[in-house]
Amino acid sequence: MPDFLLKRWHGRHMMGAFVLALALSGLLFVFDWALGVAGLVLCGVLVYFLFRAEKAFQLDLNRYLETLSLRIRKAGNDVLHELPIGILLYDEEKRIEWHNPFITAMLGKKEPIIGESFTEIFPTLRKKDKEKDGRVELRIENRMYQALLREEERLIYFQDITEKNELSKKYQEERIAIGLVFLDNLDEASQGMDDQTRSVLLGKVVGELNEWTAKFNLYSRRLSSERYLLMMNNRSLQLLEQDRFDILDRVRDMTADLKVPLTLSIGVAGGGDSLVELGQLAQTSLDMALGRGGDQVTVKVGQRTSFYGGRSNAVEKRTRVRARVIAHALRDLIKESENVVIMGHKVPDLDSIGAAIGVLKAVQLLGKEGFIVVESASPSIVKLLDVIKESEKLARWIVTPEQALQLTTPRSLAVVVDTHKASMVAESRLLSQTHRVVVVDHHRRSEDYLQDALLIYMEPYASSTCELVTELLQYIHDRLTLDSIESTALLAGMMMDTKNFSVRTGSRTFDAASFLRRYGADMALIQQMQKEDFRTYVSKAEMIKHTEILYDQIALAVAEPGNPHTQVLIAQAADTLLTMANISASFVISERPDGLIGISARSTGELNVQVVMERMKGGGHLNNAATQWEGTVEGAEQELKRILADIIKEEGFLE
Repeated sequence: MPDFLLKRWHGRHMMGAFVLALALSGLLFVFDWALGVAGLVLCGVLVYFLFRAEKAFQLDLNRYLETLSLRIRKAGNDVLHELPIGILLYDEEKRIEWHNPFITAMLGKKEPIIGESFTEIFPTLRKKDKEKDGRVELRIENRMYQALLREEERLIYFQDITEKNELSKKYQEERIAIGLVFLDNLDEASQGMDDQTRSVLLGKVVGELNEWTAKFNLYSRRLSSERYLLMMNNRSLQLLEQDRFDILDRVRDMTADLKVPLTLSIGVAGGGDSLVELGQLAQTSLDMALGRGGDQVTVKVGQRTSFYGGRSNAVEKRTRVRARVIAHALRDLIKESENVVIMGHKVPDLDSIGAAIGVLKAVQLLGKEGFIVVESASPSIVKLLDVIKESEKLARWIVTPEQALQLTTPRSLAVVVDTHKASMVAESRLLSQTHRVVVVDHHRRSEDYLQDALLIYMEPYASSTCELVTELLQYIHDRLTLDSIESTALLAGMMMDTKNFSVRTGSRTFDAASFLRRYGADMALIQQMQKEDFRTYVSKAEMIKHTEILYDQIALAVAEPGNPHTQVLIAQAADTLLTMANISASFVISERPDGLIGISARSTGELNVQVVMERMKGGGHLNNAATQWEGTVEGAEQELKRILADIIKEEGFLE
């Protein structure tokens, strides 16, 4: 306790003693006047000493307050001048009234800047897009500062955050990322080789990988002859993305003399909170790269997913063993279900309806009820639906989305065919009524696929979903029989997706077609379904008439606004353009009857049109893709041209 407080405490006690002595003196006068006089003398002495103590107390208090005030002012001045924070006051006209020395040091000036406009000295602070708390980051010379604006007090604080940003950047750059490398087609590429030649081939590939990992400072470890583990930090991952993973081209070019060039698929994950999470994301990325056809890289960092490569046609490497395993799993799921609801994508085509009819046959063979959800009768399936209506055996199982919602229970099985996106199915609400979902599709896997499905059978190497379903039917029941309409529907879907067996056709495709022909598939009826009338032909010619040639090899046809065409007609126009000489890719844009903008894309393989359509929220295959665009024809055309320019610049396609 300070001395003056002690004195004040003593003074208060002396006053109490004086009052007590005065009271005692009064009592003494009652008994004896001499004692009373003595008491009064004592009170006088007490008053004298009390007065002196109070005066000394006031002097000490004043001296203490003066000293404390000086110290506070000195400390305040030291804080304003030495604290590593800038303080600036301005008037209503934005002119600087006062600032501490930090501001002049920050600006590298020798004299104060009082009287100048702070918006001219700090133009970044003019922006209206400040954060909610009034914070703005600005760069001065080679350092970063954060300004905190207090507009009510016309006050600005500046803080140097250079070291903080550098530390944060270093932390982000040094975070671990994990990659998995898979040799897509080692068995196919080395088929027929002896052990020595195969070892030489592997040695070349491993040497190329080692050179690549050393260049980018990656740690690699071989897990098997086909699989490698990569460890890196985010800094190396950024360099790899800038280089666009040229290891894909290097390995493919090095093995180009093989009958089937060797290709790589890589899955990389970064930004995870644990190594376990990173490992799972890396495997998911690799699965996605393989599901998209291989020869490409999938990178997942946080919520961002990026794709690189994908310039090669997928090499067929399905096995009948996998088809048999999937068929048995599907059979068990059907048997455990109350009923089965089958649906394809919106605006269904022959492949979607044909595959659904094939799955319905499997359901009926196993003694369960199945229903096919048809959202609308698109022009491409009108003729097939007319044939189905004539058959009571099939027509009774075709339902609308509203009817399907009433039929679906938590014990129902939903089978999605010819698509793997929840946003593309005929009735997405069905997926919320049952979590028992199966996906059968032949498109390359996109980012937003149905991850929670119980069974996913996606084979981008297949010509069509009808081909996949035909193979499954052969293993799902021992006594399989198909009538003419069922086999015709499956074969029609197969022929539509392969352009009458001219594209994406493998030996398994012809095996499936031969199987369907044995069960009475009617080729004449299929030809009738594929015929187009005169008006359709003229409409297609009108679209093709408005064709522009880009980059000497890309045909872009944009239909006149206000003249809608069906998605089937748009796709047919894109197919026709691709048959023209010196055309490597074709795009057709047109309004559709439903108000959306339809875009169909085709390619001979030099340009991956799937990547182009994915950037417009669509998808498909390397040489066959499409999307539905919300907006105008002009907006879709501008966006497509911008994306083509970016991809050709990034990948060097068509150069």
